[in-house]
Amino acid sequence: MPDEIVYSAQEVADILKIKKNTVYNMIKRGELSAYLIGNKMRVSDAELKNYMNRSRTSQGGVSAMPSAAVCDDEFSIPAVLDEPVQRTSGFIICGQDAALDTLANQMQNFSGGMPILRSYIGSYNGLTMLYKGQASIASSHLWDADTNTYNVPFLRHLLPGVPVVVIHLFKRTQGFYVASRNPKRIQTWEDLGKKGIVMVNREKGSGTRVLLDGKLRLAKIDAAAIEGYNRECFSHLSVAGVVARGGADVGIGTQVGAKMIQGIDFVPLQQESYDLVIKKEDLNQPMYRLAVEVIKSKEFRNALEDMKLYDLSDLGKIIAEI
Repeated sequence: MPDEIVYSAQEVADILKIKKNTVYNMIKRGELSAYLIGNKMRVSDAELKNYMNRSRTSQGGVSAMPSAAVCDDEFSIPAVLDEPVQRTSGFIICGQDAALDTLANQMQNFSGGMPILRSYIGSYNGLTMLYKGQASIASSHLWDADTNTYNVPFLRHLLPGVPVVVIHLFKRTQGFYVASRNPKRIQTWEDLGKKGIVMVNREKGSGTRVLLDGKLRLAKIDAAAIEGYNRECFSHLSVAGVVARGGADVGIGTQVGAKMIQGIDFVPLQQESYDLVIKKEDLNQPMYRLAVEVIKSKEFRNALEDMKLYDLSDLGKIIAEI
């Protein structure tokens, strides 16, 4: 779409009269859809106008903060509380892992001008968007505590009556972010129930939050008794940053946060399955065929191998049809 108007994050910030970091947080929260050109984030004029219209019409206007306590560096995130995310003319991939940025970039090279958009929201909300027709592909890493399996038990409930295909991307490791040398010796899920431990949490709807809540239930730990449980961050890096600054003793995230933020150590806890969910009826459409071809390509595998964060043994394998 060569004639389409697009904006950089800074231009969006200037138009909305907010900080550039706030724009990135809006994108991560799924309030504003964006796509990548090279390694630069871009927002279409149509998407920006949609966001502004939603903001004007939402009840009570735009709230300055989410209802829950949030991370120090995310106080300025505006939240449209009552409006659904609107589907744009682009191809929307939901999920927060950096591998999906690589997927979007490589798809963009062969998309014929169709914008490949990224919605940086968690698994639960991404699947809800897919169910409502507001997303093209949703990622999922939802752990079911009762069966000790990933994703399939949730899909049957979150997408009732919608046949889907589950394509495996990789396995990655979730664990604790703790201060260097782990001064409070936090090693197990049970340690979160000890007195004097302060945590920082992920937002409801993220796969990491679902994992935590399942583990706390199995360990019979009262979440409300954990200091910091209600303090939410919207990315692994934000959680790692809070721990690195001494704002919490522990947070939960993937290895990437520990590699990118100085001053923390990583305590591995659980390997999880990170999968993509596509409606079966969409699989034969050109953009979805392109997505599958890119996932199975040597270039995509090489890019993920370079990150040295994933087990790619079954990359591109269809692991379930529901």
